Amino acid sequence: MGIEWLRPGVFVGSVAFALVGVAVFWLCFVIIDKLTPYDLWGEIVEKKNLALAIVVGAMCLGISIIIAAAMHGG
Repeated sequence: MGIEWLRPGVFVGSVAFALVGVAVFWLCFVIIDKLTPYDLWGEIVEKKNLALAIVVGAMCLGISIIIAAAMHGG
């Protein structure tokens, strides 16, 4: 494979795609947080709702996989 990733164009492209992916993920999470009838963060952190934490974690993984597949082109 070599050290192709050290070329400036490849490195900058990778960083740009990573930032776009994080921004899309954050936007999706905010939208889902607004659609739910209660505050997700308060419910998980303050009330220690483990079941909701697991569901939100699975949702985050799903969104991340979708974003990665869309950005990868597959």
